[in-house]
Amino acid sequence: MTYHLAGDSTVAPMKPQEVPMSGWGQFLEETSGVSTRNHAFGGATTESFIESGSWEQLLADVRPGDTVIIQFGHNDQKQPELLASRGGYQDRLRRFVSDVRERGADAVLCTSCARRWFDGDRVTPTHGDYPNAVRDLAHELDAPLIDLSVFTTWLYEDLGDEGSARLLSHYAPGETAAWPDGLTDDTHFRIEGARKIAAFVAASLRGIERRDGDLPPRGGALVH
Repeated sequence: MTYHLAGDSTVAPMKPQEVPMSGWGQFLEETSGVSTRNHAFGGATTESFIESGSWEQLLADVRPGDTVIIQFGHNDQKQPELLASRGGYQDRLRRFVSDVRERGADAVLCTSCARRWFDGDRVTPTHGDYPNAVRDLAHELDAPLIDLSVFTTWLYEDLGDEGSARLLSHYAPGETAAWPDGLTDDTHFRIEGARKIAAFVAASLRGIERRDGDLPPRGGALVH
């Protein structure tokens, strides 16, 4: 089995010139133990992923029993006329799922990772209806869902404003060659954050695949 990733910069492989900024897909093979092919790229929308030929390239490698993990939305929301949450965005995601299933593989939909935008102790949602559109489509198509909007919102709030900043691309001047003057980016992960998201995706996939269910139950007797 192979995992195939379709998505934007929050999923995409790390670029050597941007280290330590990375998408979570960079570490999925490491955290899951499953061979992974990452086709995600920065700035991708569901439309540009098709128009660039990336979707056809991904499909060419898909074999029966593989899993295709799909996460878009960050950039689709910037093109509401073409890629409305309940219009072009859902239409293209629906096509992706259909194409994958035609090849005897499984499609898993993901909501977008939350942007780390705090208002007091809470993260402000910034993706509008797009996460709900994915949730509803997953229900409509009976497709597995990994809700990264929920997970990353919880993660950031649990760590707090200061602690969660260490997962994102916040670099002090001189810290990294890519941004010698420093950077404050609350969308893109640094390696530490990308690994955490990848670990959650890997664990979610184990649940979706019903792995470990044949292991014997364990646990000592309760002591009263």
